[in-house]
Amino acid sequence: MIDIENLVFNTVATALRSEFNGIYVAGEYVDAPSSFPAVTLTESSNTIVQRMRTAGAIENGVSVMYELNVYSNKSSGKKAEAKAILAAADRQLLDMGFTRTFSNPVPNVRDATIYRITARYEAVVLPEGDNSYRIYTN
Repeated sequence: MIDIENLVFNTVATALRSEFNGIYVAGEYVDAPSSFPAVTLTESSNTIVQRMRTAGAIENGVSVMYELNVYSNKSSGKKAEAKAILAAADRQLLDMGFTRTFSNPVPNVRDATIYRITARYEAVVLPEGDNSYRIYTN
């Protein structure tokens, strides 16, 4: 299985942690982060690109989708903070070759005082050797 989840998560998490002091970044979805601001980045889909299969049914390429959730609970300026964090994560994902296919503020059902933005990113990934991959805009 072609799996770049750690590469994607570490790239984005490192950038966010260097730009936003104390940000909580997780690789699993949480509906109530333990601290704020917070980001979750999860791989939501990893499917074989069927047109790239060979006669031996080898997995030569996958289509992936990642979901990013940004949370802010500031009493003032939470929308601006969430948008700044989204922009920083967006730069990293677009630089890697992903296409943003969705971005929208969504209600945080568990706690409506938390501002939340959800974004989704898609790409096609091909292996290039040992732990080396090429990410193509989908």
